[in-house]
Amino acid sequence: MEPSLPVVECFHSLQGEGEHAGRSAYFIRLASCKVGCPWCDTKNSWNSELHPQQTLIDLSISTAKAQTEGAAFVVITGGEPLHHNLDHLCREIRKSTLNLEKKSIPIHLETSGVDALSGNPDWITLSPKRHSPPRLDNLLSCQELKVVIQNAEDLLFAKKMADLIKNNGKVKPQLFLQAGWENEEGQTLAIKYVKNNPDWRLSMQTHKWLGVL
Repeated sequence: MEPSLPVVECFHSLQGEGEHAGRSAYFIRLASCKVGCPWCDTKNSWNSELHPQQTLIDLSISTAKAQTEGAAFVVITGGEPLHHNLDHLCREIRKSTLNLEKKSIPIHLETSGVDALSGNPDWITLSPKRHSPPRLDNLLSCQELKVVIQNAEDLLFAKKMADLIKNNGKVKPQLFLQAGWENEEGQTLAIKYVKNNPDWRLSMQTHKWLGVL
């Protein structure tokens, strides 16, 4: 039987958040998440048994098709994608999207960082959760730290994560605060903090504002 993964959805759209907001991207949303954020907007992804398995070959072929239609990179998201070993999926994607310059489509990973890293992604967006902190090695490997702010405790957690990177890491990631959707307290806190701390930037869920899938 061909190797496969449980998939919630795949779609070609625009990245709505963080450093690469506004760019054309192909999304592979994998099922399964044990982190269980109460504010999660994709709770339907938590139970992997509710979603069909797709072969890694099919996922890589659909990524290659999106690449020909303008996708600048592929985003592996979830759920929590690192609940799965991503080595084989990323290998197939790189094989299927190899161009004449012998370059493959960049692979971006969106993760909370609770499990071991796999797949050797080109860009890691780490969105750590206060109730389920990330592994330190993942924290120190990310190119982008994006913390969702619901309340003052989340803000303290974001600072703690950034301090851990500053004190232990060799590479300084882009730092983002993202207010919880329709959360006035989080929005006020995030905006005020970014105004007073120039190392941080505000991430907005532009796809939601625009109504873009």
